[in-house]
Amino acid sequence: MAKNTIPTKAPTERAFLVGVKIKGASDTWSVEDSLEELALLADTAGAEVVGALVQRLTKPNAAYYLGKGKVRELADLRREVGYDVVLFDDELSPTQQRNLERTLEAKIIDRTALILDIFAKRAQTHEGRLQVELAQHEYLLPRLAGQWSHLERLGGGIGTRGPGEAQLETDRRLVRQKIQRLKKEIERVRKHRALYRRRRSLQGIPTVAIIGYTNAGKSTLLNALSKADVFVEDKLFATLDPTTRRLTLPNKQQVLISDTVGFIQKLPPTVIAAFRATLEELREAHLLLHIVDITHENAAEQSITVDKILSELGLGDKPKITILNKVDLFV
Repeated sequence: MAKNTIPTKAPTERAFLVGVKIKGASDTWSVEDSLEELALLADTAGAEVVGALVQRLTKPNAAYYLGKGKVRELADLRREVGYDVVLFDDELSPTQQRNLERTLEAKIIDRTALILDIFAKRAQTHEGRLQVELAQHEYLLPRLAGQWSHLERLGGGIGTRGPGEAQLETDRRLVRQKIQRLKKEIERVRKHRALYRRRRSLQGIPTVAIIGYTNAGKSTLLNALSKADVFVEDKLFATLDPTTRRLTLPNKQQVLISDTVGFIQKLPPTVIAAFRATLEELREAHLLLHIVDITHENAAEQSITVDKILSELGLGDKPKITILNKVDLFV
């Protein structure tokens, strides 16, 4: 008699993508291109994309983000394609997320939560995990109403929702306390990094930071320049934790060169703020190397996005060299 076996791997989630184009908005990215990127993010998170829809609105619906007619269409599509989770290409308000979950009876994940899920999977160092955990808790706090989220499950990534709300106030207090503890730990990391940078500065070694859109080839460039063996993968956010290598130039000048987390469009300021300790490496760098994957169909949009984030960080005037990756494919 055959024995019943228990699957050791969770089934792949079936994801349906939703994008909204606000009429009159001067977006760098088209809604279609942005949805293609969302599909790549979903794949990186381990989901299977089973469909997508776009709605053009004058402004988002305050209760559902989408118009009510589109919400009904989305409900009908669940019976048709059998999705488990709906991924929105923008950040939803806690109210919008709750209303959609109740109406569609499906898990609703917005772009911010999806990116945080990938960050949680990719973070390898203590510092990286601290920063991701802080961003996740700050994202979670306003979304606790109407749902009970067990704190021990937070590290599992997006969609960690719990039943009921009996411990809502307790959870809120615990999350706030956790946020404060994480901020204190990250501050200690920041001070340690600052001390390290001061010691480095006394040695007179120039520092260079490699920046660019996610998956543009930053780690590959670091490996090529320093003959290092930094992890490289053709996935979004393959590298999350910064890596620094010492490089000797032909004139015998030594340089410290760092690979940093990749940028991406629609990254909320709260997420950027959580990575303050890492991003300070950019602030202290003498030179930025901005690498662009010239073969990507959205290379121009990606480059504009990187420049926009640098400007938001107050680094728009930092000396910078743009490096075009994969130009050999055009020869």
